Amino acid sequence: MILTSTMTGIASPDPLQHAFKVKSAPHASRSGSKPIKVDSNLWQQWWHTSTTADKRALYIHIPFCRKRCSFCNFFENGAKPERISDYMASLCQQLTIAAQTPLAQSRPFDTVYVGGGTPTDIKAEEIAALGQAIQQFPLRKDAEITLEGRLNGFDDDKWHSALDNGFNRFSFGVQSFDTDVRRAAGRFDDKQTLLDRLQQLSQHPTASIVIDLIFGLPGQTMDIWQQDIEAAMACGAHGVDLYQLIGLGGTRIDKASEKGKVLGTQASEFQADSQTRANMYAFGANRLESKDWQRLSSCHWRRDDRERSIYNSLAKSGIEILPFGAGAGGSIHAHGMMNARDLSEWHQAQKAQTKTDNNLEPAASVQAATQVPAEVVVQVPAQVPGMILSPNPSAAFDAIFKRGLDSGTLSFNQLAPELVCHLQPLFRAWQQHGLAKLETDSLSLTLAGRFWNVNMQTGLFEFLATNPIAEAKIAS
Repeated sequence: MILTSTMTGIASPDPLQHAFKVKSAPHASRSGSKPIKVDSNLWQQWWHTSTTADKRALYIHIPFCRKRCSFCNFFENGAKPERISDYMASLCQQLTIAAQTPLAQSRPFDTVYVGGGTPTDIKAEEIAALGQAIQQFPLRKDAEITLEGRLNGFDDDKWHSALDNGFNRFSFGVQSFDTDVRRAAGRFDDKQTLLDRLQQLSQHPTASIVIDLIFGLPGQTMDIWQQDIEAAMACGAHGVDLYQLIGLGGTRIDKASEKGKVLGTQASEFQADSQTRANMYAFGANRLESKDWQRLSSCHWRRDDRERSIYNSLAKSGIEILPFGAGAGGSIHAHGMMNARDLSEWHQAQKAQTKTDNNLEPAASVQAATQVPAEVVVQVPAQVPGMILSPNPSAAFDAIFKRGLDSGTLSFNQLAPELVCHLQPLFRAWQQHGLAKLETDSLSLTLAGRFWNVNMQTGLFEFLATNPIAEAKIAS
């Protein structure tokens, strides 16, 4: 049995600060899939085949931003109105086509997430058109439909347009309430403007208002972070995410760091190290829970049960997520998908499909090529450039660990006894290092474990790769 410090962490008087060196990635994953080629016949067949998934979601990507933030490494396209309008028209057309396919109609969707980019930068009428396109899919009566974005520019016309067309959850990237820290990060609006707008929106009787905060931003001291947490609790939001700043390549922060600079505020060039960020997380978690905010995951809390966080919870469970738009990621029939980001290539695929549809083969010809009964042949969405992966044989198994560790409690009732026994050395090491408490039927993470949970997930996958167990013993 091989154990390494990257699997177990290290012994330390303060595991919160020192169990691992640094959190180097926002998510944990392991290999198991390979890129595959999908021809037009198989693509047609997929959209004509009913799903086997129990839970489903739509992910819709709006790849436009008015401004690049200092911590962002996936800025894609400037928010030019003409480009956005062309994109939204094509996107809504593709959604309308997809909604009528046997795949889409075979089972209702639990949740929809519109992300980006900055989706709230689109016009009020485009929000309405998008909402109407989404409503053409079969949705559960209590489906959660989220619109992501920023408060700046999200006026009352957009707000009411979203509400009137099915959106019931709004996720705003506040990042910090501190005006100087926000300016250094490239954000719009000052603290009071944010507080006033959030308090207005949160008065709605049913919509869930969620905000994201980042700890570790340049210029953000512990005092400022503590004020951020107090503002989050005071602003009326129903949910809050606390995300650690990750040192990703390609950001303005990263490029400045390579030159020995810090993109701080005029008053401070303070840059929190890993230990300070750990303390920031601990303060936020403890303060929220002391005020009866319920922890739904290692990074998400809610004020009351209006906030459900369905998409984020299910996405960690390996559900089917149909992706739409340039840069969107998801899955179809257990095959991972990542659409290419290039807008011109995405539009070319739509135009190529339109040309093909104008010369559409008779249903009998499509049936012969795809083995789909002629009477049910329908138009399918365009196959856009990107990557499609073979099914991951351990996807369902991995999801149990991701979901459990992210929630803070890994229950053993979904795992074979042989696997639980196989993992005992790792679990005991985590307990010895102050990261978890091992019970007969579960593993519960400590505060330190919740902070390092992504490292622990990565360590668990490394443990299984280094110390393999027979497939038959993986799941109960």
